Amino acid sequence: MKQEYTITVYTENQVGLLVRIAIIFSRRKINIESINSSPSEFESISRFTLVIQETEDVIKKVARQIEKQVEVLKVYYNTNDEIVWQELALYKVSTDEIAEKVQVERLLRQYGARAVAIRKDYTIFETTGHREETQRLIDFLSPYGLIEFVRSARVAIIKASSGFHDKLKEFEAAEPGEEAVENEYLGKREELFTM
Repeated sequence: MKQEYTITVYTENQVGLLVRIAIIFSRRKINIESINSSPSEFESISRFTLVIQETEDVIKKVARQIEKQVEVLKVYYNTNDEIVWQELALYKVSTDEIAEKVQVERLLRQYGARAVAIRKDYTIFETTGHREETQRLIDFLSPYGLIEFVRSARVAIIKASSGFHDKLKEFEAAEPGEEAVENEYLGKREELFTM
């Protein structure tokens, strides 16, 4: 049975990798509902967070296929119960409409919103939470002239994980990196390439 999964991919920071990962989903005709790319706790390692609706068997196959990419260090997949996650949402509404017809303080308290910009022509509110929570505020603001709305991709942390840091230490202990050797020909271009 299909359910919502969050896939976390730790990768080296390489150009073009996101396209190759997206192609893996595209070939299997799997829709990516949300995708986020961000730095991880390590300077040279990036983290992709993808949300999809699929069966566990398909998720396992996709995760193995993603891990075959040279730049991919580790892939995790989790159900919503196994992660802590949030999304950020911004709502732009007419300042006149919202000031006249809504008790703004009640709105802010009830929906956990905060005003991030107040201008004569519009006000922008911000909330964080699960999709259902951010959707409730859309439903509330729509009759009052919701001008614009945007929701971010999911950010998630795995509950049971001790973090990728420990996994990276295991990798390094199992296969230590080679010592850097200086190229003996570096700086000798004219001597080597003469005609």
